[in-house]
Amino acid sequence: MATGTRRLDIEEIGDVTVAKFTDKKILDESNIQIIGNQLFGLVDEDHRQKIVLDFSNVEYLSSAALGKLITLDKKVKSAKGKLRLCCIKADIYEVFKITKLVKLFQIFDTQEQALQGL
Repeated sequence: MATGTRRLDIEEIGDVTVAKFTDKKILDESNIQIIGNQLFGLVDEDHRQKIVLDFSNVEYLSSAALGKLITLDKKVKSAKGKLRLCCIKADIYEVFKITKLVKLFQIFDTQEQALQGL
């Protein structure tokens, strides 16, 4: 994969895959497509069961990006895996609250907390 198309920094911490978003704003349809494919690949191709998504770089998320997260959550659950989110800025967290996604996702303040007990 060309480095220009990487939208996630992937790190392995034990048996957990930590995916950190590199973009500040996740708006662009083609970027969202790339991010979605990378995330889905972790489950579908790499068979990762424990995934933490780190949002510390992200300042803005579009609704299309939220759609990808919901699809990822379904994939992870059907693979009997666990998905956790962390480091979400307050205004993005607000969107998760309004859309009731705080009920769907396990959201943690820090990466350390998200990794605990996974």
